Amino acid sequence: MVCIRQATVEDLMEMQACNLFCLPENYQMKYYLYHILSWPQLLYVAEDYDGHIVGYVLAKMEEESSEPCHGHITSLAVLRTHRKLGLATKLMTAAQAAMESVFGAEYVSLHVRRSNRAAFNLYTSTLGYKIHDVEAKYYADGEDAYDMRKQLKGRQHHHHGHGHHHHHHHHGGGCCSGDSKAVVDAGNAGAGASTSGE
Repeated sequence: MVCIRQATVEDLMEMQACNLFCLPENYQMKYYLYHILSWPQLLYVAEDYDGHIVGYVLAKMEEESSEPCHGHITSLAVLRTHRKLGLATKLMTAAQAAMESVFGAEYVSLHVRRSNRAAFNLYTSTLGYKIHDVEAKYYADGEDAYDMRKQLKGRQHHHHGHGHHHHHHHHGGGCCSGDSKAVVDAGNAGAGASTSGE
């Protein structure tokens, strides 16, 4: 049995090990710490019955003033031994729900390699993401990335004039408050969300 739970600082070493094992996009420990110190509500792990981390999602809120308040999936991975159990979907769903409920995010963005069909199918068919743009040579090896977005339910309701949904937008300490702008977003150049499949 595998459980999905919010990540803690104690999980970061195993999350990094999972990342190194699964993906070519790797990060220094300070980048994991930056995420968990800034947005602890958005990091989730899949933990097996032995207490080992077999998957994770690393996510954050984006803070550009020119864009609506939104979340970003930095990295998603599930060990090959635990694929096809729906863990990637559960991890993503947990992070997306927290982005909306805690920070009032209007949408979620991520990047995925053009060649990663398993990840692309997960994001489009299962999770409802759509291609927003193509970023040429986004990855270090020169491969293009799909810039993908998923509109969150709270935002979609606004188009129908339901005023009671507007409470999503003004949570204290949310992404739009700028509380964590002083932290340098080190490592963002290579921080494309990638996944090792379902």
